[in-house]
Amino acid sequence: MEIHHHFERIAMIARWKPVHLGHLPVLHALCGSAEHAFIGIGSSNRYNSRNPFTLEETVDMLQLALAGRDNYTLIPVPDLDDGPRWRLMVRDIFGTLDAFVTDNPYVAHLLREDYLLLRPVALVPLEARVAVDGTMVRRELARGGDWRALVPPEIADYITSHHLDERFRREFGLETLALDSVVS
Repeated sequence: MEIHHHFERIAMIARWKPVHLGHLPVLHALCGSAEHAFIGIGSSNRYNSRNPFTLEETVDMLQLALAGRDNYTLIPVPDLDDGPRWRLMVRDIFGTLDAFVTDNPYVAHLLREDYLLLRPVALVPLEARVAVDGTMVRRELARGGDWRALVPPEIADYITSHHLDERFRREFGLETLALDSVVS
């Protein structure tokens, strides 16, 4: 189901760590489908193998991905490890919205009574969707594989120029590969 509405206020929370080719059409659709998009940076208070970039680095990457657009606000959203408290915080932070976009079943469950919920696929036409997720990118980063092919060129340049790929491998590479072997 594709939605072609134009909203006043739309929001989405994701970790964006890093911003990858699967995120790009979603980010562009958020800004393109609303007067203003509120883009939450989830797990903003976490730094670990699933959140291997700081809030500042994530903000930089999102700004690169959204270059030329000015109808968005980036909002740090910390993890609280308490769903009901998190829901109240999200409602306080984002206020009234026309739609909240999520692909996370738990987030959808928490916010189902507060917002009109849409999945990202409702905003992104089939031909624009890219089957890349953060786990794939982090796995390739850990392996020293071709992670650059999974992220926009400006994000790849940012990561390498700030040596974030080397830092990721040093700090989280083994853990990422070990988790991968358990999951596979």
